[in-house]
Amino acid sequence: MEGDECDFPPEPSEGNSQRGSVASSITRAQDVFVYLVGDSAVHLCMEGVGCVSVQELGRSVREALHIPDSAQDAFAFWLCSPLLELQLKPKHQPYKLCRQWQDLLYRFTEATEEDIFQDEPCLQYRRNVFYPKSKELQIEDDVVLKLLYEEAQGNVLSGRYPCDPEQWTSLGALSLALQEGIGLDDQKVTAAIREKKLSSFLPAHVTMGGGLLSALRGKGGRQAGLEQNLLQEYRKISTSNSNPPESSQHMRQYLNTCHSLPYYGCAFFAGEIDKPAQGILQRGGRKAVNVGISLEGVYVMDVKEKHVLLGLRFSELSWDHSYPESEGDSHILWLEFDGEEAGTPVNKLLKIYSKQAELMSGLIEFCVELRSPSPADGSAATETDGDVSPSRQPAEGASEKGRGGRRGKLRRQNSVVCSRVHTLNTISYVDNGKEIKRLKPKRAASFFTRQSQAPTYSAVQVNESLEQG
Repeated sequence: MEGDECDFPPEPSEGNSQRGSVASSITRAQDVFVYLVGDSAVHLCMEGVGCVSVQELGRSVREALHIPDSAQDAFAFWLCSPLLELQLKPKHQPYKLCRQWQDLLYRFTEATEEDIFQDEPCLQYRRNVFYPKSKELQIEDDVVLKLLYEEAQGNVLSGRYPCDPEQWTSLGALSLALQEGIGLDDQKVTAAIREKKLSSFLPAHVTMGGGLLSALRGKGGRQAGLEQNLLQEYRKISTSNSNPPESSQHMRQYLNTCHSLPYYGCAFFAGEIDKPAQGILQRGGRKAVNVGISLEGVYVMDVKEKHVLLGLRFSELSWDHSYPESEGDSHILWLEFDGEEAGTPVNKLLKIYSKQAELMSGLIEFCVELRSPSPADGSAATETDGDVSPSRQPAEGASEKGRGGRRGKLRRQNSVVCSRVHTLNTISYVDNGKEIKRLKPKRAASFFTRQSQAPTYSAVQVNESLEQG
């Protein structure tokens, strides 16, 4: 399975970029650095860099890293910077896209002209968003496991993969065991933690604390508590292994825990959503979110609070994106899903403002197509790789089919992986298209045409009496 049909749409002027042609690029051998998610890089010396494709580059990198052919689809090339991340197609030529990087930033980010001018991408070799978790579980090669582990660890530590306390403590202890080995006494383990700092094992937002209130309570006490929890979890790992395990065993345990996170392996996009109106003046504003999209669904996460706001399988949503119609308008990704309003089943619409809406919509469409059964298959595609998202479990006592075969409503739970629909500012409709709130999208009918095959989600039917906003 390859992601050669969807990463970002072609720029209309791609062949005539203002940054010039690569026809004059030097054909002699040049140094090429392909960065890994850790601190290392693969150093290659290649001829005709300006015309080298991702497919050709991949062969050289796999050979340098000794990655077996059986795992060649596990990784892909990405162009990454603090402003934008794009997975490349096999036919892409990285050198060309690097020269067009400013054009891509103008098109897909809200960055200032100064930030765009100063930004520079690096070529990364990391997990392929189209590689299924079921195949990853079959990987035995230590080199491949290490690359996957380092990427997962980076996403956990940065908060890109939100975790509950018991999860990040367990993951931190596994990282500690990988770095220091098992069987150390408490004094040595504590010394190792303090030497490398807690941020080497636990998410940054956890070790930094909660601002002023945390400072008043004493940062030292909080740090000591985190150290103690990490130490206790490390002891469990040490005592559960009578024989010293291989490092690959700990890496596999780490990855297995990450696999339980529904957004593992997602491609991430930056966006904003409306905040619910609050106070006497009913002021709202916007909230920064990360939108994760994988083979299994779409996950909207709060950038500040590090938890899921909305998690949907593809069979539970319809979607579309809209372009700005006038100056000052935003690119919008629309997500429609089942919900409830004062006890009444409704369809809800969430607006995600982002210049990357077109990228997100294209990726969703491609993932839906990948999951659709082929004509020769004759059977429905599996819902997931075998996991059940805790954010989408049926409510107790709910009918298995419910309204039009829809799933049970989203439930409020304390886990960071569970949806918090009650915190979202959405647009709601009842089954017959009658409005509940006056706020309505300008392209209402388009939301119900883009769905996965045989959805369990039941879309509302919009009638002609609905106003068009």
